[in-house]
Amino acid sequence: MATREIQPERIQRLNDNEVRGGEHVLYWMQSSVRAEHNHALEYAVQKANELGQRLLVVFGLTDDYPEANLRHYSFMLEGLADVENVLKKRDIKMVVRRGSPDNVAIEAARDASLVVTDRGYLRHQKEWRENVAKNAECPVFQIESDVVVPVELASDKKEYAARTLRPRIRKHLEDFLVELEPTEVEKSSMSMFADGLDLSDIGKVLDDTDLDRSVGSLSRLYKGGTSEAKKVLSQFLKNRFASYTENRNQPQTDDVSHMSKYLHFGHVSPIYIALEIQKSGASEENIDSYLEELIVRRELPMNFVHYEPDYDKFSCLPDWAGKTLKDHKYDAREHVYTTKQLEAAGTHDEYWNAAMKEMIHTGYMHNYMRMYWGKKILEWSNTPEHAFRTTLYLNNKYFLDGRDANSYANVAWVFGMHDQGWKERAVFGKVRYMAASGLERKAKPKKYVEKVKGRIEESG
Repeated sequence: MATREIQPERIQRLNDNEVRGGEHVLYWMQSSVRAEHNHALEYAVQKANELGQRLLVVFGLTDDYPEANLRHYSFMLEGLADVENVLKKRDIKMVVRRGSPDNVAIEAARDASLVVTDRGYLRHQKEWRENVAKNAECPVFQIESDVVVPVELASDKKEYAARTLRPRIRKHLEDFLVELEPTEVEKSSMSMFADGLDLSDIGKVLDDTDLDRSVGSLSRLYKGGTSEAKKVLSQFLKNRFASYTENRNQPQTDDVSHMSKYLHFGHVSPIYIALEIQKSGASEENIDSYLEELIVRRELPMNFVHYEPDYDKFSCLPDWAGKTLKDHKYDAREHVYTTKQLEAAGTHDEYWNAAMKEMIHTGYMHNYMRMYWGKKILEWSNTPEHAFRTTLYLNNKYFLDGRDANSYANVAWVFGMHDQGWKERAVFGKVRYMAASGLERKAKPKKYVEKVKGRIEESG
């Protein structure tokens, strides 16, 4: 089933202003950076058609996005160039302008009849949208398009774990896991004069941007954009999905979809991925396993950061986890490493070092190794609070999909979030422990080490 209807649960009005006689409808694109399967975009098209106006799409490019560097900006700009090209085919003008995203949106809204934007769940993303809603002189509508089930519909509180959120999401899947058909644009906006950056030369845009260049681009390994995301997904479904359940916890393999980076930047819709997975003809076991990760496990972090104001701080942990870690704060550690030593992959553990190198050189780490990697930082740091800060710092600096809801929830999981108490031991207390021996028993980490060496050589 396909529809052009935008479910009302995805729509939130952010102020009480009335539609005015402006020159166009504005879609302030910031999180859902794609030209298809984008509920915010289609809602904006429909509103423009209703008003008999043109639609202008604007993106604000800030030089100081929290913790972002050249690696992240390169991937993001590739996606923006892709969006601009596709929107042009739909007769929709898109411009990317320098400045704080909220200020860019406020300026672009001066001549707008109404503003449509997408949704972000992090603190600064909410603040941007609040500022735009406060300062725009027309209505501002926020449309939620980067989850399958809207966060507040799924739950009105911070959920304890995946098992408590799962039934809440599943009861809405039939209504929300629906293909979104594009709405035809009635008035072209391509002739509008709207100045912006020239995305045909991404290198120049990057050169002119004041950003952290300590972590390099990965364009030779991964390119951003919806068209690239669809190619990567297609290759996964054709060549690797058949062994997904069998190998998804085997880091020496590569039977994963690599969709997280595209989801992070809004280059692909989770609904599009889910529908393609369902149509793949794969076994029910593989389909169910993948959809569990894509929907329940991915949307639990959105629930977490939306309802937890301290999502990026040690204080976010559940009471039992914070208490047990503090009780064991001064336990003797067999190994203690500084952040600098960890960042240099200079530990005694070849498995951990390989994971850190994979992260540095490819912007990616197999999910099973991410868990082991984080647990060892907790084990090897002089305090759990320092371990939390170090894990988040490294995660956000090197991962292409770092700095989002999943990052904060995954780091917090290392320290007990969305988990339960286990057998008490030194340093960890009752927080889940992972050992190299368990890695060896459940996977083939030595082959993983060899795989990482090959990937580093490939990345140059």
